[in-house]
Amino acid sequence: MPHTLLTRAPHRPRPALTLPGGLSLARARVHEAHGPARHLFALMAARADEGPVFWVAPRWQAGRLHGPGLAGLGVDPGRFVFIHADHPTDLLWTLEEALRAGAVPLVVGELPSPPGLTPMRRLQLAAEAGAERGAPPLGLVLTPEGGAAGAESRWHMEPAHRPDARGWTLTRERARTEPPASWKVVPEGTGLALMPLPPSAPERA
Repeated sequence: MPHTLLTRAPHRPRPALTLPGGLSLARARVHEAHGPARHLFALMAARADEGPVFWVAPRWQAGRLHGPGLAGLGVDPGRFVFIHADHPTDLLWTLEEALRAGAVPLVVGELPSPPGLTPMRRLQLAAEAGAERGAPPLGLVLTPEGGAAGAESRWHMEPAHRPDARGWTLTRERARTEPPASWKVVPEGTGLALMPLPPSAPERA
């Protein structure tokens, strides 16, 4: 007589956002990107998605996204709603509320350091709650050095420019359902193209 193993894992596949090269980010979850080119990774996600983007950043941070640069990547600057917080705890609270509302498909947070396990757990629960209220939101936290506990996946992106061409290296450092891997990222039209790198020779600048 055949036996069926019971599991707590959902049987229905989780909706995901598909990035260039067939990469995917699970929706209703929060992911992490770090490294010098982490903002470009977030813009790759924005370009692959539709609808408004909530971009939460520290008010004390001098750098801002450049509208013409967004347009040059094929991303409409008019889709972005920028929210500036005065304190690190305000950043996390704003991200949590934006995810829980389920009103926008993509919520990006620039954080000065990786959040701990408890704040990340709260963000994950908020993303799941947002999926029940509306379209499943995708959360993406940007940190300088990586290491957010409890992130659904962690990505590192850095420049790998050459004298004759621009380029970047993207590395999936960890994910719940995919192995680590690296890609070379190059401009293609108004977007970006990805080419897999050999596992034994990740291309780092």
